[in-house]
Amino acid sequence: MVMFLFLVVALAVVVAAVTLAVVGGGESGPLPEAAPERLRDPLPADRPVGRADVESLRFPVAPRGYRMSDVDDALGRLAAELAERDARISDLESALAGARAAVAHTRLDKPGPEDRR
Repeated sequence: MVMFLFLVVALAVVVAAVTLAVVGGGESGPLPEAAPERLRDPLPADRPVGRADVESLRFPVAPRGYRMSDVDDALGRLAAELAERDARISDLESALAGARAAVAHTRLDKPGPEDRR
């Protein structure tokens, strides 16, 4: 009997606390809609993307992880920059190979000190 009375009092206290929280917490009305967090593109537009830029890149969290569009945009931008760098490196390597070939060809055509006598 004492245990039953204790459970009834405990249940009444819990119901009163929940009721007080629900009724007392409604002073400000319903919570306003939260604006979804969007990615502010931190990748620089005026210079090539560097290692520090990629390391500081953080995506806002969405209900099920990250927004695919934000991640796709950032990865697309990085892919374009890498392709541009690869093309630039290829151009510079071919120019360097051409310059080395021209220097080697010039050395073969130019008479050495022994040939002048």
